[in-house]
Amino acid sequence: MDLFHARFLFHQVKKMISQSRKLFLAATLSLILTYFFPIWQISLDAPQYPEGIGMYIWLNQITGKNEHDLTNINGLNHYIGMKPIVPDSIPELKIMPYIMAGIILFGLVVFFINKRWLGWLWVITFIVLFSYGLYDYYQWGYAYGHNLDPKAAIKVPGMSYQPPLIGTKQILNFTSTSLPALGGVIAGLSVLTGIFAIYLDGRKKT
Repeated sequence: MDLFHARFLFHQVKKMISQSRKLFLAATLSLILTYFFPIWQISLDAPQYPEGIGMYIWLNQITGKNEHDLTNINGLNHYIGMKPIVPDSIPELKIMPYIMAGIILFGLVVFFINKRWLGWLWVITFIVLFSYGLYDYYQWGYAYGHNLDPKAAIKVPGMSYQPPLIGTKQILNFTSTSLPALGGVIAGLSVLTGIFAIYLDGRKKT
């Protein structure tokens, strides 16, 4: 096949791929970025930390927002009886990269097969897994915030230290804020784009 015929074939295939399918493909491929940006962030602001401290939750790790933040957070947690945050001991961080890879591969299958019901199944699967991830994060925060060492240096009767699921909460003299980070925003936009692409495809066929 010469260069002219190859270019002609490329343009014909390009015409065959509808705008909705291109959108769906973009939604799927954008999820690759979640491997390079944190999914969630927790910030702690207090007078003794004027610049704030915090941590990022990635698909496969937990890091401090700044170099020593995770060490500082574990130091603070020790005084109030919370367990230290040890990323290597959290099984979800080992599983999540594979779950995201499965979602991406499923999205590519939907793109090539081009069946609307498969597209909706991808969206439902994504939402169910994302919802379970939020529930798991809530459970994780609950366990850390409520299962306290009775021998802790600082004990406040009836006090728990669970971070908010989403939003801001006052914990002693700290203002704790929990929000999606860039990777989480990308994941949210991906599923919304996928829904919009399927909707466009449905309008085109009616």
